[in-house]
Amino acid sequence: MPQPSAQVTAAEISRIAGVTRATVSNWRRRHDDFPAPSGGTDSSPLYDLLDVRTWLGARGYAATADPAEELRTALRLHRAAGGPSGVLLPLVLAAAQCTPEERAALAGLSDPSLIVRAEGASADVADLVPGAEAVRFAGEDIDVLRALLRCVQDDGTGEAALAVLAERELEDSAAGGTYRTPAPLADLMARLLPGPCARVLDPACGSGSLLAAAARLGAGALYGQDTVTVQAQRSAVSLLLAAPEADVEVRVGDSLRADAFADLTVDAVLCNPPYGDRDWGHDELAYDSRWAYGVPPRAESELAWVQHALAHLVPGGHAVMLLPPATASRASGRRVRMDLVRSGAVRAVVALPPGAAAPLHVGLQVWVLQRPEPAGSERKSVLFVDTAEAAGTGDRGAAGTAAGTRGARSAPDWPSLTEAALGQWSAFAEAPDTFTDEPGTARAVPVVDLLDDLVDLTPARHVRASRTDIAPADLARETEEVRRRLIAGAASLGEAARYTDWGAAGPKPREWRTATAADLARGGALTLLRTAPESRETAGEASTATLPVLTGQDIARGTAPSGGPGSLRADTAPVIATGDVLVRAVAGGSGAMSRVADETDTGALLGPQVHLFRPDPARLDPWFLAGFLGSTENIAAASTGSTVVHVSPGRLRVPLLPLEEQRRYGEAFRRVHTLRAEAARATELADETARLLAGGLTGGGLIPSPPPTGDDRTSGAGSA
Repeated sequence: MPQPSAQVTAAEISRIAGVTRATVSNWRRRHDDFPAPSGGTDSSPLYDLLDVRTWLGARGYAATADPAEELRTALRLHRAAGGPSGVLLPLVLAAAQCTPEERAALAGLSDPSLIVRAEGASADVADLVPGAEAVRFAGEDIDVLRALLRCVQDDGTGEAALAVLAERELEDSAAGGTYRTPAPLADLMARLLPGPCARVLDPACGSGSLLAAAARLGAGALYGQDTVTVQAQRSAVSLLLAAPEADVEVRVGDSLRADAFADLTVDAVLCNPPYGDRDWGHDELAYDSRWAYGVPPRAESELAWVQHALAHLVPGGHAVMLLPPATASRASGRRVRMDLVRSGAVRAVVALPPGAAAPLHVGLQVWVLQRPEPAGSERKSVLFVDTAEAAGTGDRGAAGTAAGTRGARSAPDWPSLTEAALGQWSAFAEAPDTFTDEPGTARAVPVVDLLDDLVDLTPARHVRASRTDIAPADLARETEEVRRRLIAGAASLGEAARYTDWGAAGPKPREWRTATAADLARGGALTLLRTAPESRETAGEASTATLPVLTGQDIARGTAPSGGPGSLRADTAPVIATGDVLVRAVAGGSGAMSRVADETDTGALLGPQVHLFRPDPARLDPWFLAGFLGSTENIAAASTGSTVVHVSPGRLRVPLLPLEEQRRYGEAFRRVHTLRAEAARATELADETARLLAGGLTGGGLIPSPPPTGDDRTSGAGSA
C-alpha cells in the first residue's frame, strides 16, 4: 500500500525551490509535465509533495532549498506517514552540543549506523528534556534525521530546527495560537528587574525567550513550566544550548492547577501568561493560599497569574509581567487591584504601543511588581509610563525620515522604547519620592490617588499631557512651525510624484533570467556581509561598539542609524560604506525592506537584523540591486518561519541584465524610494499639525481667528 504524501501550496513550492511565486506560476503554464493539483481549490490548489520534489529534482532546483525549509518539507512527509516530530527534540539538543566536525561525521554514516547513533544520542539527553520518552527510529525516519542534522549544521545553534519542529507540533494542537515573546521585548522585561537575579522563574515559559533574556543578564538558575509539552521541551532545549553554564529545570503542566515548583521561591519572575482564559481553575482554586490579595474573579485569570508570581518571590523580589490592557481597568478586578496597590506590590505599569507583541492590534502593558517586605519602607506612589510616543518617532532630524509614523503597529522603535522605559523606571526606583514627572510620558502617582472607585491603572489616563501647561504664545509658535514644515513636505511630495518615466512592458509582463545572490557572490559580483552572531564565549560581555548601529527598523522607517550598541562587538560588525545595499533580515510590517546606504549611513555599524550586499559597481548598480532584492515576491520566496519570518539572503534572486539597463531600473527604484519617504514624511507632519491644532483648541491655548467684519464679511450657509 503506497504511503500517503503531504500536500504543499504554490508559495511553499517557491520556498522549496528558491524561486519567486511568479516563477512557479510560469512553470504551471509552460510545462505540461508539472504536477497536477491533488487537492485544494481552483484559486488555492495543493500539490503532492513527493511529485513536486521529483519534478524539481529532475531540474536541479531542490538543492537550492534552505536547510530549514528542507527540514520542514521532510517533516511534512514524515507526518503524512504517521511519524511524530516531537520525538526529535532531544536529538536537536544532542546534535547542537556536537562540534561541526562531529555533526559532519554523523551525516556521513550509513543509514543503519545513523539510526543507531541517533537513538543513542537522544537517550543520553532524554532526562534533560521534560516529557521525553525512549525513542526508536526506523528506516522511514532517515530522511528527516538527515534533514535535521543539515539544519543544525547550517546555523550551528539548533534554534532553526527547534522552531521548525515546534511549529509542526503546534500546528495540530489546541496551542496553535501560542506566540513567542519578541527578543527586544524579552530583553526589556529582563532589564526591568533591578539588580542581578540569581534564580528566575517563568511559570508560563512557552519557548523560553524570557528565561533566555534573564540568562544573558547573568541568571544562574532558570525554572520554567508550560502546559504544552512541545513548548516546555523546546524551552528546555533552547535554554540548555543558550545558557550551558546555568542550572535549567523545565516542567510540563498547568502552573495554576498543578504547580511544579510549589515550594520554590526565587529572586525574580518573568512571565507572559495566557490571556482571557476563563477555564483557569477559578472554582477548584477558590481557597488557594496564593490569593493574598483577594480571590481573582473568573474573568480575571491575569490577576491569578500576578498573585501566583508574587507567591513565588522572596520578600523584596520583583516580577515583570506582560499583560493585556484590560487587566488595568476591568471593573471585575477592582478589589484585587486595590489590595495590590495598597500593599505596595504594584511598582510600575508601562504601556507598550500596538505591534510590540502579539496580539499586534492591542497595546499591551508591562507590570513591574515587588513582593512586600515585612519591615520594608512604605511605597507611596506607583510609576506610570506610556512609551507610545518614544516607540514611533524615530529620528525626526534624519534626512528622509518618517518611513514609519508614530504608532506603527508592527514596527516599534525598540531602542527608543527601551531607553524611555528603562530611563523612567531607573530614575523612579532610585528615588521614588523625588521623581520628576514628564508630561505625556511618565508620572509617579500617589497611592492614595489611585484608590478610588475604579482603581484604573491605565498609564495613558495618568500621564496625559495637558496643553494648559504650555504658554499660548509658545504653543502657537510650535504649531506654526510644524504647519510650515508640512507645506514644504507636501511640495516635496508633489515634486516626487511628478516622475512619469515609465510605461507598459507590452501585452505580457517582461521575463528574464535570474541568479541568486549566493551565485552572484560566488562569481564576485557582490559581497554578502552580516554581523556575526554572539557566541557562547562572548555572551554577556560588555559591548565594544562606539559607533551608531543601523537597525532593521531604520530601514523600515527611513531613518538614520539609531541603534544602541547593546551587546554588539565592534570586531564582529561590518562598517557600512556608501553604495552598500541594506536589506532587513526579518520580513513583515510596514515600510521599506531595502535601501542603498548614503552619507548618513556611512561609518555606522551593521546591526544584527540587517543583511549587507556590497556590489561591484562595474557589474551591479546599487539601486537596481536594492529594488529587486526588496521586492515583495522576492522576499516571500526567500523567507522561512511562521511567527518570525527570516529572510535567507543567499536565496534572493536578481535579474541578469546589462549594466546600462540596470542603471535605468536603478534610477526608477531610487525615485520610488524618494516617493515613499516623502509620502511618509508628509503624513507624519500632517498628523503632528492636526494634533497640535486640536489639542491647542480644546485646551484653550489656541483660539479661532475672529470673524471678518464690515465689507469683508461673507454670508455662509449658517448665517442669520
